[in-house]
Amino acid sequence: MAAWDDLTGQADAIAIFRAAAARPGIDTGAAAGASAGSSAESASMTHAWLITGPPGSGRSNLAFAFATALLSPGTPEGDEATHRQVNARTHPDLTVLSTEGVIIKMGTVKEVVARSQYSPSMSRYRVIVVEDADRMVERTSNVLLKALEEPPERTVWILCAPSEADLLPTIRSRVRSVRLRVPSVEDVAALLVKRNGIDLETAERAARLAQSHIGMAQRLATNADARDRRDETLRAALGIRGVSQAVMTAARLLAIAGDDAKAFTEEQDAAERAGVLRSLGVEPGGTVPPGLRGQLKALEDDQKRRATRGLRDGIDRILVDLASLYRDVMMVQLDRESTVINRELLPELRQASTSCTAAQTVATLDAIAIARQRIESNVAPALALEAMLVTAIRR
Repeated sequence: MAAWDDLTGQADAIAIFRAAAARPGIDTGAAAGASAGSSAESASMTHAWLITGPPGSGRSNLAFAFATALLSPGTPEGDEATHRQVNARTHPDLTVLSTEGVIIKMGTVKEVVARSQYSPSMSRYRVIVVEDADRMVERTSNVLLKALEEPPERTVWILCAPSEADLLPTIRSRVRSVRLRVPSVEDVAALLVKRNGIDLETAERAARLAQSHIGMAQRLATNADARDRRDETLRAALGIRGVSQAVMTAARLLAIAGDDAKAFTEEQDAAERAGVLRSLGVEPGGTVPPGLRGQLKALEDDQKRRATRGLRDGIDRILVDLASLYRDVMMVQLDRESTVINRELLPELRQASTSCTAAQTVATLDAIAIARQRIESNVAPALALEAMLVTAIRR
């Protein structure tokens, strides 16, 4: 089936889902809450699944491939048609719960839970994919829990999250967990060559710099501006010599994250606004009638929430890149240059390794981890970055 072709580095997980999709029905006696491990258990089908793995490991891609297999009629023509519908998110028996904001709203979860009670219209199952299930607060998670406790006979839930610990224990006890591993640089590079038709050297570099994060690797391989912003970030961090420079670098990193998020969302925002105006019958550049302004306001609010998440994600990605930088400094200090990620900066890394001790490098890595936690807890990003970069001062 073509749905499995775009997955890489997850052969064990794919085997589990393919075997489950081939089962004639849901095994109501299967033990929930356990990882799919034994061959007998792996081959059984259950009503709720949890796919966990690090960012960029392909959780959502695997979830939609599994959904395609569950919804397909089993013929070559039907498989191809289902694959197209799932990719377009237009299949009548597929529901996708995702968010472009910081959290998933309770009202959205309630709507999906109500929809989960419907019987499938043309397939064996009704499939509900919950992307970023970790973005539900506890009271929202409890709404989902009720649906998992009393599942309809032919509804299948597929949840995605970075780790099992990101969900309530009561939810974990009602799903079958499948853990993904970090794909190798070679696997990600091969996927980029196949998917985008780029040369192997560029694909390998993008996969290495992205630390096997598939989505980020594709962006680095196909977007020169993204590569330039990443390079500027790392060189700015290596050049910090005092507190004032650390403060200015923090401001610059925020601006880079903002530019990156803007580049990612600006085109989508404009297309969405044009689509809404067209659906409302308003000509481009025309005045929006007062009675219709509420719909535009709702769209703008959603776009602001998406911009907030995009900025946070951009800052977090910068911190991940900085962690790779100081990890490389540590490797040079330990005479392990062969394991360096940012090979293009090797001369600068050698110079940085002589200006501090290994203990100072570890302190900077700890500060980066703390900064990520603080930003996730709604600390002002500028303050969190400044506090972190002060530890990166090198004389």
